[in-house]
Amino acid sequence: MDPNLLTHWQNISGFLGFYYIALALMNGIAAFVVWRRSHATVGPVLLLLLSLVYVGVLAPLAFSADATWMPRMPSWFTQLTNEILGGSWGAVIYTVGSIVLLGGLFVARKFFVRPDVAWILLNASLLALGLSFSDPNFYAIAAKPDNVPIVGLIFLLGFFTWLATSRAVENDARALEGRPPLEKENDEKILVWPDLVYTELICMILLTALLLFWAIGLDAPLEEPASSVKTPNPSKAPWYFLGLQEMLVYFDPWMAGVVLPSLIVVGLMAIPYLDFNPKGNGYYTIEDRKFSYLMYQFGFLVLWITLIVLGTFLRGPNWNIFAVYEYWDPHKVEALNNIDLSNMFWEQLMGVSLPKAPNEAGFFTQLGFILYREWLGIAVTLLYFIMLPPLMAATVFRGFFVKMGFMRFMVMSNLILFMALLPIKMVLRWTVNLKYIIAIPEYFLNL
Repeated sequence: MDPNLLTHWQNISGFLGFYYIALALMNGIAAFVVWRRSHATVGPVLLLLLSLVYVGVLAPLAFSADATWMPRMPSWFTQLTNEILGGSWGAVIYTVGSIVLLGGLFVARKFFVRPDVAWILLNASLLALGLSFSDPNFYAIAAKPDNVPIVGLIFLLGFFTWLATSRAVENDARALEGRPPLEKENDEKILVWPDLVYTELICMILLTALLLFWAIGLDAPLEEPASSVKTPNPSKAPWYFLGLQEMLVYFDPWMAGVVLPSLIVVGLMAIPYLDFNPKGNGYYTIEDRKFSYLMYQFGFLVLWITLIVLGTFLRGPNWNIFAVYEYWDPHKVEALNNIDLSNMFWEQLMGVSLPKAPNEAGFFTQLGFILYREWLGIAVTLLYFIMLPPLMAATVFRGFFVKMGFMRFMVMSNLILFMALLPIKMVLRWTVNLKYIIAIPEYFLNL
């Protein structure tokens, strides 16, 4: 047995023991609530049995820190995870897997929003988190003071997504029965004073207490003074900018840091002017606004949240991809030869060097050579933004085009195409090592 592993288990045995006790308490409270509401016996008994497993089996074994009985992820699972996510295709598998998972949750949403199913998934995820803490590599990442809030945010995001989806599924079922949505049926007047003010006061007190206990129990993530001769590896932005930092891998800074964020703001501002659907205002629904729901979930969960998780837990030293159970070795080197589309065309396909203007050529001559060199990328980009909107209007988005009109549809379609640029560039980088479609470093214009 690795002595470092034994030392790690001894250091976290107390934390893991109380962690499993907290899970037991959570399920015990849930059993009492279910019994009070429904007076059923099967559900509360199963929850109590699960609570006893946590407090009677896993917690004592965790407190013991015994090398034989310490609760931990099976070695075959951690090795398989490292092989899948830690290889050159790790980012591809992670992103595609996230899309498939979210797609499955959407298709089978009526099943997954059931409280019993959601509670089982919550217990499974919390148990997997506790077992993973026994791995020192995983613990070093997930328990880092910078990353602890992100772990909590993942669970909070899952809860609120489930809550909104469950309300939408219930409202859709009520609509089929000819009944009003929950928001209309429970349309009660709530006074700002005293009801709302009292609720906000209680939340403020509880949140303040939570932050005090947090500050006492967890050290602030303060590092040594900044030095130009010694920088962190990896050097990461705050969690809310990690998605933006990940976008810098695939786009030039002006595109990832200026154009795309600006388009996000402009797109959000344009929603009230583009929206033509009168349904779904003031109540949760999916069936009445399926396109809007899917676009938002894809843009927010896939193109932003998954990038934050990727940058937090999978991006390690030298910005390489590491699996969640893999040691962050700063000496890990992945030989990547990212090339531009013009290099692929002229050097690999045509077998000649890139067209280059003479050293003493004038401005227009240099510009002509640049356009000649990048003609393929320019043509692909123009076709993407000019040809696809009419094609969308004539095929799958024909109904939208008829209802929205030319101008609104063109704005919406171009916003969608800009949003699709990110996954397209990600796939091209991972599969064929494509760096830029258009590369004009002479004027810092790369796409």
